[in-house]
Amino acid sequence: MGDRRFVGAIDQGTTSTRFMIFDRAGNVVGMHQLEHRQIYPKPGWVEHDPLEIWEKTQIVVKGALEKSGVSPDELAAIGITNQRETTVVWNRRTGQPYHNAIVWQDTRTDKICSDLAAEGGQDRFREKVGLPLATYFSGPKIKWLLDNVPGLREAAEEGDAIFGNMDTWLIWNLTGGPDVGAHVTDVTNASRTMLMNLQTLDWDDEMLQVMGIPKQMLPQIRPSSDPDFYGLTRPDGPFGAEVPVAGDLGDQQAALMGQACYEVGEAKNTYGTGCFLLMNTGQRPILSKSGLLTTLAYKLGDQPAHYALEGSVAIAGALVQWLRDNLGIISSSAQVEELARSVEDNGGIYFVPAFSGLFAPYWRSDARGLIIGLTRYVNKGHIARAALEATAYQTREVLEAMEKDSGLRLKSLKVDGGMVRDELLMQFQADILGVSVVRPKVSETTSLGAAYAAGLAVGFWSGLDDLKSNWQADKAWEPHMETETKERLFAGWKKAVQRTFGWLEER
Repeated sequence: MGDRRFVGAIDQGTTSTRFMIFDRAGNVVGMHQLEHRQIYPKPGWVEHDPLEIWEKTQIVVKGALEKSGVSPDELAAIGITNQRETTVVWNRRTGQPYHNAIVWQDTRTDKICSDLAAEGGQDRFREKVGLPLATYFSGPKIKWLLDNVPGLREAAEEGDAIFGNMDTWLIWNLTGGPDVGAHVTDVTNASRTMLMNLQTLDWDDEMLQVMGIPKQMLPQIRPSSDPDFYGLTRPDGPFGAEVPVAGDLGDQQAALMGQACYEVGEAKNTYGTGCFLLMNTGQRPILSKSGLLTTLAYKLGDQPAHYALEGSVAIAGALVQWLRDNLGIISSSAQVEELARSVEDNGGIYFVPAFSGLFAPYWRSDARGLIIGLTRYVNKGHIARAALEATAYQTREVLEAMEKDSGLRLKSLKVDGGMVRDELLMQFQADILGVSVVRPKVSETTSLGAAYAAGLAVGFWSGLDDLKSNWQADKAWEPHMETETKERLFAGWKKAVQRTFGWLEER
């Protein structure tokens, strides 16, 4: 055996699933990744096939082990991280889902949410669960399934139909599936259902009653890093051995963990399809007055849970894809920076990508996208630049809301995700925020965070100090813009955002 020990992480994302293997220094020693189908039965509906995802998970596990030459008995533990809120209900005796998974982006629960909000407003449960009533979260999705799948409610009441987000579905299958699989989730994933009480960290009876969800459907809530681990993988499964499954975190919380944001006031921003900004607020939940979400950051073993404020920007990298696929002004996402550099500035235009409304801090579903300030002078370089700048402006809006809610001042922002290779964007982000923006050496922070949670649980790493010493900066951008310029640009952005409101008439 010697000292050849590793930790693995399954990262089950919105578009793909991968398995990554890390060494003690947090370096990647193996990886395999596969995409899965996006199913769109109706406008606004998005589904995944849970059985396809389980099948792809098994293939990527075997693939990464083969490619890296790591044998299963060299794995100290594995962790899971997942697309949050995506909802599966399946039969605990057969392992068959009753319906496709309903994905976090899906808006079919619109009416359920507006009916519930009619009685006490969008924020009626915020104090208890930290979240506004929105189609984003799992609780209304479970209610939709119970109301619309024939026979499901009876099966749920009899204890045959069980619910899980993707973490729960994978852990159940990895630990043996029908009749024996561990039916568990962690505090971070549970905090995205609208069903967990932020204080007790347990399912809330009032919320279950309001949504009409039988308690016996729900998984047991466990720490994100669990020394008693959730279960062992089966020798006849993809690992071919018994490996402890000991870490579980929703993807954005896993990135916070992988970025070593363990101190109060430390924050990370993940620049993907959308942007997710999380700030560690320590051992107390801070309820937002500015449209942010109060969520769990992590819970390590029997230590007190840490909370976070979260702000999400719906469209970030997706806007660059839109320039590529819908407008055709670039042929690959990487070209956007080159095109944006062909001009000195945004030429006086702003691009507000409210394609499906605005998320934090506005939560306006009646807003729609807008390019404003157009003159004969403006060319496609200005449009590319304004598209990149939109991500930086939206990040500043979320960050200002966080500072207001928490009373904490940000000293620097740790960044990860696909867009952090775009140096023009990173410099503009530092300028518009007025703080340094830091990119880490290991950019796979989500998988790394899940590996950290699992490794801590089994003593592979001795504690958070161990993980902090692993974190190394790759590059930092310092703010250079004059305050007057920065504030003038940001004021223009806010004016542009106001112009997007109320475009959709309420039906």
